[in-house]
Amino acid sequence: MDQVRDLAHTRLMVLRFTLRQLEYFVTVGEQGSIVQASAQMNVSSPSISAAISHLEGEFGLPLFVRKHAHGLSLTQAGRQFMVQARKVLIEADSLNRLAGAISGNVQGPLSVGCLLTFAQVLLPAIRREFQYKHGDVQVSQIECDQETLIEKLRRAEIDVALTYDLEVPSDLEFIPLRSLPLYAVVAADHPLANRTSVAVEALVDYPMVLLDLPISRTYFMQAFERAGVTPNIAERTRDMAVMRSLVANGFGFSVANIRPHSDLSPDGRELCFIPLEGTPRPLLLGFVVPDGARNVLSVDAFIDHASQTISKWDYPGLPLADCD
Repeated sequence: MDQVRDLAHTRLMVLRFTLRQLEYFVTVGEQGSIVQASAQMNVSSPSISAAISHLEGEFGLPLFVRKHAHGLSLTQAGRQFMVQARKVLIEADSLNRLAGAISGNVQGPLSVGCLLTFAQVLLPAIRREFQYKHGDVQVSQIECDQETLIEKLRRAEIDVALTYDLEVPSDLEFIPLRSLPLYAVVAADHPLANRTSVAVEALVDYPMVLLDLPISRTYFMQAFERAGVTPNIAERTRDMAVMRSLVANGFGFSVANIRPHSDLSPDGRELCFIPLEGTPRPLLLGFVVPDGARNVLSVDAFIDHASQTISKWDYPGLPLADCD
């Protein structure tokens, strides 16, 4: 009789917490901070705190040690609980995907990772139309560097990554979308602004504002190395908008391989984009996915939608790619 009562209690307890609460718990455990988890999930800190308190009350376990100066750290019980919570979330996601595959409906969560540059000028427009078309898909996005994107794909923390065709491991698949040739970016009153194209040798006489992102930096510098010259790097930034403002205000030229719709800097000053001569092969913009990812309806639909959407855009910096 006691065993039956205990089993009934366990079933009732399962019904008294949600997958969302487990997601909050896992994110806090990974971030070590409710504030950081709140920013990542776009959920208020009080909501996350309440969810964790609820779980601790339901299971009668202290899951975190509260340290005011150092955030939160998992207790021994919390670490064990987190392992199982991750498994529950993975299984729940698998069930959701299976239901979608059986029914033929595009539905369920879809996590998209991308480089910061693409998050600024590409991904929002792609997402908007996709989510309008597929309202049953819950899309989330995360911006990070190439190395982190690869790690997250391998750990199944994201489903697909929008990135370059550089340093893609052999166990992952790259699906090309567009080619991205290099441009010199200069202010409208720069001495080179009226050129229809420019060699890197002509640029080294002027200061450079380097877009200092890991993959981009290496690729941009190769253009100068191939020509046997060294640019005069006067400014560095990891933000494309900051780079464009510095260039527009006369702090130097820059090099980029993607252009926004507007040729104005964020502060309204005009910029000129000049094709670079004799540069390395254009990078390809595309998706990186794990093997078999396109068997998931939401992933396949998102990739198809993005490919169709980008093919219709007339971005000056996004010519159609020859992906054969």
